[in-house]
Amino acid sequence: MTALPSVSYSITVRLEVPAGGSTVSKLTTAVEQAGGLVTALDVTASGHERLRIDVTCAAADTEHAGRLVEAMRAVPGVEIGRVSDRTFLMHLGGKISMEAKHPIRNRDDLSMIYTPGVARVCLAIAANPDDARRLTIKRNSVAVVTDGSAVLGLGNIGPKAALPVMEGKAALFKRFAGIDAWPLCLDTQDPDEIVSIVKAIAPGFAGINLEDISAPRCFEIEARLREELDIPVFHDDQHGTAVVVLAALYNALRVVGKDIGAVRIVLSGAGAAGTAILKLLIKAGVKDTCVADIGGVIHPEREGLSPELRWIAENTNAAKYSGDLKGALSGADVFIGVSAPNILNGADIATMNKDAIVFALANPDPEVDPAAAHEHAAVVATGRSDFPNQINNVLVFPGVFRGLLDAQSSKVSIDMELAAAKALASVVTDDELNADYIVPSVFHPEVHTRVAHAVRDAAGGKAPAHESFPDDTPAL
Repeated sequence: MTALPSVSYSITVRLEVPAGGSTVSKLTTAVEQAGGLVTALDVTASGHERLRIDVTCAAADTEHAGRLVEAMRAVPGVEIGRVSDRTFLMHLGGKISMEAKHPIRNRDDLSMIYTPGVARVCLAIAANPDDARRLTIKRNSVAVVTDGSAVLGLGNIGPKAALPVMEGKAALFKRFAGIDAWPLCLDTQDPDEIVSIVKAIAPGFAGINLEDISAPRCFEIEARLREELDIPVFHDDQHGTAVVVLAALYNALRVVGKDIGAVRIVLSGAGAAGTAILKLLIKAGVKDTCVADIGGVIHPEREGLSPELRWIAENTNAAKYSGDLKGALSGADVFIGVSAPNILNGADIATMNKDAIVFALANPDPEVDPAAAHEHAAVVATGRSDFPNQINNVLVFPGVFRGLLDAQSSKVSIDMELAAAKALASVVTDDELNADYIVPSVFHPEVHTRVAHAVRDAAGGKAPAHESFPDDTPAL
């Protein structure tokens, strides 16, 4: 599958060209002929003989960006100066910061925000620990915790290399849900140590978002933390993915006119995301599922099953099929892939039932070329932003945590996840719904509030009241 130019690989090239003439038009032609896309031309300095121009263009990848620079360099009269990667520029110094909610303008402000005034607030919390939610950042804070063992599609790259992703996650929490999230990249991959560290820092947070922790350790870590903490713990790679997949499936089924309880679903991938998707599908009423991993279809007679795979074997594949993924796909209504790139082709999709649904979510290259899948399937979705129907966790986790925090919930349940999926699906109206629009844009104004309200209601919470002057403010 040929990658298209993308803003994530955009560069800005500072160069000089002769004043007058056709050099500028030759520049844009050179970039376009090399497969790039010019998005901006800014003259930054002008003289009688030379112009200095910043040319911004989108490339398909890093290597392609280099070829675009060489194409511009080959234009007669062009002198290349500085080449800047716009994505790297955005990450210089990090992407998030802390800011105070109240100005410190004078000694009076200082004495209330810090000593001596803060001591009375500390004593109030010591007398009633529940006041920490009301009198500190705790009520609106989430820890984004990773060990760097399964970062995006990059693998085990460690905690420092994982930090840019966690910063981005924190920025998304703030942008879409108004939540203060803090990246915590742990220099250990020992489950006992991770559980111990998260328990130790939990008093300062109202929720824990586990991120990019590899399977099967992620299952144990999440289960133990959920058992031992009094705040919600949510592994987004599992449950965020499951919620957005189910929401997309609800709407895809609306498009093709099939019932969720009557379709046969084949799932590729039995790791963190695949297992969570499966459990939520079963909760939603799916009755006929089959799961495959690198060892083929999972069935009870397969040797060497881990406890997690044993559970899958016992709850899926009623026909006891023991072949490979391609064989399992024959006659299926839905394919959901959270596994590896290019493991299927158009001919495999052709063996599925009429009006098939294909969610090929491996990134950056999906399990099957979307164009090939479209030749045989009625609805196709990927994890990529350059195709319709991007299945993206950003549609889910901000609203889920907003609802959890507003309800002051101590846990996350599968019923809350189900409510979130239904709420997200409902954002797409009957008038808007079609095969290329089964999930809304992350920038849709109703996405995060609707998910938040659904989760809050499922958690038994109430709409948050204005708290500038709470009724239980200590009397003077």
